[in-house]
Amino acid sequence: MGSQPNPKKENLPEAKGAVVLLSGGLDSTTCLYLAARDYGYPKNKKLPLLALSFDYSQKHKIEIQKSKKIAKLLGIKHLVQKLDPQFFLGSSLTEKKIKVRKNAKSLFSGEDKEIPNTYVPGRNILFLSFALSLAEGHGYDSIYIGVNALDYSGYPDCRPEFIESFQKMANLGTKKGVTGQGDSIRIKTPLLHLNKKEIVLAGLEVGVPFHLTHSCYDPVRGKACGKCDSCILRAKGFAEAGVIDTSLV
Repeated sequence: MGSQPNPKKENLPEAKGAVVLLSGGLDSTTCLYLAARDYGYPKNKKLPLLALSFDYSQKHKIEIQKSKKIAKLLGIKHLVQKLDPQFFLGSSLTEKKIKVRKNAKSLFSGEDKEIPNTYVPGRNILFLSFALSLAEGHGYDSIYIGVNALDYSGYPDCRPEFIESFQKMANLGTKKGVTGQGDSIRIKTPLLHLNKKEIVLAGLEVGVPFHLTHSCYDPVRGKACGKCDSCILRAKGFAEAGVIDTSLV
């Protein structure tokens, strides 16, 4: 199986809490469990975490059900924010008339220069803005998001440059950022520089319930299609890690 990655455990002795963006997929659930570890899980049963999910009429809406089960399993607060479908037009994840691309040969060839139609306009900008408002209102010091810049579909809002820019904006646009010292609310991205194999192994290390996660963009009767970008990347990660994907069993 090879050595398992060990994303650096955050040293947060004075941390007051964190908002974690949770879609119910492999990446966000691994991110959630890494955040839980940072805040003392499993010894600390009262985790100062709030999981935040979004219902934007996505085709893979089953992920919301998964995120509820995952948050319940950890025993943390969970908020599902409903958004009007008009916020996210022009994406195959939200519009029935646009088909989710399947079996993309260019996914690993380096020839994929165009942003795929599964990109949802401004999604992480909006999600992080909601999380920032929640974190400041609750007096939390961190936001965790499971963005990944290696094995992903090329979304612009998953790149390090985007996260760095949002952190600067958070520092400038919040009361805590203007009146406090250092970062206002820290944007934590523990998966940013991991590939899918490393994410799977990191999830295995912290006890992620893989069987509860869902990554497919275009599920058929609740089952993964196995052909969309997300399914292909997920399968690649589990295969390279030598770990059984229990969500398919």
